[in-house]
Amino acid sequence: MLQPKREHPKEKVSLHPRNRHRERYDFKLLIDCDPELGKFVKSNPYGDDSVDFFNPEAVKELNRALLNHDYDIEFWDIPPEYLCPPIPGRADYIHHIAELLGSCNGGKIPAGNQIRCLDVGAGANCIYPIIGNKEYGWSFVGSEIDPVAMESSRRIIRLNPNLTDKITLRLQVNPENIFEGIIENGEYFDLSVCNPPFHTSFAEAQSGTRRKLTNLSSKRVVKPLLNFGGQQNELWCEGGEMKFVGDMILESQKFSVSCMWFSTLVSKESNLKNIYRALQKVKTARVKTVPMGQGNKTSRIVAWTFLSKPEQEKWIRNRWYKMI
Repeated sequence: MLQPKREHPKEKVSLHPRNRHRERYDFKLLIDCDPELGKFVKSNPYGDDSVDFFNPEAVKELNRALLNHDYDIEFWDIPPEYLCPPIPGRADYIHHIAELLGSCNGGKIPAGNQIRCLDVGAGANCIYPIIGNKEYGWSFVGSEIDPVAMESSRRIIRLNPNLTDKITLRLQVNPENIFEGIIENGEYFDLSVCNPPFHTSFAEAQSGTRRKLTNLSSKRVVKPLLNFGGQQNELWCEGGEMKFVGDMILESQKFSVSCMWFSTLVSKESNLKNIYRALQKVKTARVKTVPMGQGNKTSRIVAWTFLSKPEQEKWIRNRWYKMI
């Protein structure tokens, strides 16, 4: 028996006000941009157009259409079984971190290629650099430990002329390091972003996927399919999110004057206590936690800086305006 139709709001108010994906997807417009999406769009039992979010190919094609329609990306693809990120959530990170930069600048968000961002773990999809460059004109350096993922992102950049000379990719040859070997001597970044591996093992990653798909379908899922894909270094690592973020915090101290704001997504609220303790140990000047909510999931950005307010003001004078 068909359950009563659940009315969806016209606008996803949990997303950032500048997020292009607050309204429900207009599949007609998206299919005009990417005709291949049409074969994945079906009417659900209530007569609404949608795609099967259990189908990895449908999810990838939806991403391709969104990137074309909203971010002027003519070519986008990823290798099989690599992470296919949900674009609205990634866009939210960029908009919220832009607000953080603006809070240091009298409420005015800095724009232009003089603003340099380091994407720790750019992956095969290059999503953060694409969105950050389109929305604010920022330039990016993306680090990556996986040569296959790096080549995929390089191909995306090469086949989209609007990204040329705006995004640089660097291979991290020592997977034990995060900033060492990536940030060069005398190099400065205004911020860093990161989507860390959340899980401690493949089994934990599968369990998380079961919960996500169960939420999508309202039915218990026993055998999960990674509809958003993901390699080991993208989804899990020894020690999981806490170990990765803890290492990042410790190493960031060595680059305290090389980056104005460090930041990372934190998926598990239970990790916050230990993350704050780690930030206290390295003597940060300021820590900011920004809550984010997308659908059934609640996440947050944790950002930190070693620069005092006068040092930040000097940074802004010397870098953001001197270079315009």
